[in-house]
Amino acid sequence: MFSSINNIPWTKLLKQNHYHPSPRDWSDQVIYFLLIDRFSNELEDGYRDAAGRIVQGSTPLFSPADANNAVQTTAEVQNWENAGTQWLGGTLNGIKSKLGYLKRLGVTALWISPVLRQRPGVDDYHGYGIQNFLEVDPHFGTAQDFKELVGAAHAAGLYVILDVILNHSADVFQYDTVDPATGQPCVPVWTGATYPVAGWRDPGGVPSLPFPAPVNPPDVDSAVWPRELQADGVFTCKGRIANWDAIPEKTEGDFIGLKDIHHGTGPVDEYIPSAAFHTVIDAYRYWIAFADVDGFRVDTVKHMDPGATRYFASAIHEFAQSIGKDAFFLVGEITGSRDEAIGLRDATGLDAALGLADVQGRMVEAVKGWANPAEYFDLFRNSIQAGKESHTWFRNHVVTAFDDHDLVRQGSSYKARFAADQDGRALELAILAMNAATLGIPCIYYGSEQRFDGKFPPEVNPRPADDFKADRYIREAMFGGPFGSFRSRGRHFFDESGATYQHLADILALRKRELALRRGRQYLRPLSEDGLSFWYPERIGLGRMTSIVAWSRILSNREVVCAVNTDWAAPLTAWVTVDAALHSAGDQFECIYSTDKSTIGSLVAAEPRNGLAIRIDVPAAGFVVLAPK
Repeated sequence: MFSSINNIPWTKLLKQNHYHPSPRDWSDQVIYFLLIDRFSNELEDGYRDAAGRIVQGSTPLFSPADANNAVQTTAEVQNWENAGTQWLGGTLNGIKSKLGYLKRLGVTALWISPVLRQRPGVDDYHGYGIQNFLEVDPHFGTAQDFKELVGAAHAAGLYVILDVILNHSADVFQYDTVDPATGQPCVPVWTGATYPVAGWRDPGGVPSLPFPAPVNPPDVDSAVWPRELQADGVFTCKGRIANWDAIPEKTEGDFIGLKDIHHGTGPVDEYIPSAAFHTVIDAYRYWIAFADVDGFRVDTVKHMDPGATRYFASAIHEFAQSIGKDAFFLVGEITGSRDEAIGLRDATGLDAALGLADVQGRMVEAVKGWANPAEYFDLFRNSIQAGKESHTWFRNHVVTAFDDHDLVRQGSSYKARFAADQDGRALELAILAMNAATLGIPCIYYGSEQRFDGKFPPEVNPRPADDFKADRYIREAMFGGPFGSFRSRGRHFFDESGATYQHLADILALRKRELALRRGRQYLRPLSEDGLSFWYPERIGLGRMTSIVAWSRILSNREVVCAVNTDWAAPLTAWVTVDAALHSAGDQFECIYSTDKSTIGSLVAAEPRNGLAIRIDVPAAGFVVLAPK
């Protein structure tokens, strides 16, 4: 690969590709997010390839009896936990082998974790500590493997969104600071001052190389690459962030041990990018040109100057348009509130916001019955900006999810997926359905279609108390290995026969057919048990709300009614209000989807109740969709 940005043969590179066009509208897509190291290693037995053929391999399919097979003793628990912090062996070719599994599920876009080279000798399996911005990490494969994965995805009708990091590099140098309590080298805390640096880290992690200074070009395991990032002034060198919301600390400080890159200076409208930032931008332009990716998920936007984010968005959009990718997708991870995410998205020119803590948490609480559903649906009622219709703004400017690889909202010492408790296990399909059928671009975190629970084994191990230990539990290996889901080992989870996978595939197929489910306005609907008194579903007292939650998606004159049942023990029936301006008494609605397949095709008539209403039946923990006949 290239050691310098200046070595990239741009003219030759741009001539060799026929670039894949962007989708007409990203709101039509369904995104699937996976961590490369945790998804597939190509060794699974009995999965189906893109053509539907059974593939033989060495790793058997998981069965319920395999749960906890890795944690029978305290020693085994320790081994399983340790494995969760290490490289496990997922590859780019492994992803390519599962494109059929993903396409049959109904996925249309892959968001893959960072693919670029991590610092050698460390267990940065997640990919967020880049040491070389111009090389694919050899744990994952080669640059050619990456390009071939993108090409195979395009051939299968899938787009590819690459996770990119602009804010920081790997831990490529060591500060020349000492902890007075221990006498050992330490990472200093941000104070606003610049700290001295002991040196670039060599292949063994020792700060033995002069900083800032170019290292020997063949020594690509040292320092940071391309070589332009070895110049003076590339890094802020101000120590780690302690207050994650303070300005300028959150934009100048290091992200834990990862080293903050100096992007430039100035307000948003007058931002002057640094030479280092130009280098990083050129590196990501290269990956668009080389691999033909369709979008970027931009990491840690909260910790970047807004002017830098805007400059990056403009540069990338312009480059993508110059090669025919007119709607190259830039979605920013913004871990603050909805208001902060909306404001920052508008100010920077990103296409969409991801990481809206309000969206994730309120969707989860609404489906589990621990909060009023209106708290979730009200997030989409009005964009703050005057003159914007909320449904046209939110539908393709917000990527919605309920689980991910960080789960920042859960804190640092205990994390688990939605399905970690009894309610979540029973209601996993309900939340997948709500995510798919409400406003925004739905994103599925890998393994959710197999009800991954992402938790430690409490029966034999106390709740972990050390910070960041919990991240490993929500990053299980889909292909098994020593750190499989459900505290297992040696079993894979690419099961297309499971009820959740099959129901979700049906729901996503329905979403593809029904334009209103992708682009329509959205209304939480009042309910009634007796057809006389109507109310919005609410949690009463301290207990969990068990109720139908119903909403309409309306596009032009077509209304599609959706409903989930938060009671996983019993089916429920209710009258649901529909739009009296679009329908008349006696108009029929057809059940076009239900988790009880025997009711699909059944008809109900609108009656003059609360204007107009239809009577619907929702199976326990189920989901139904009705549309005018």
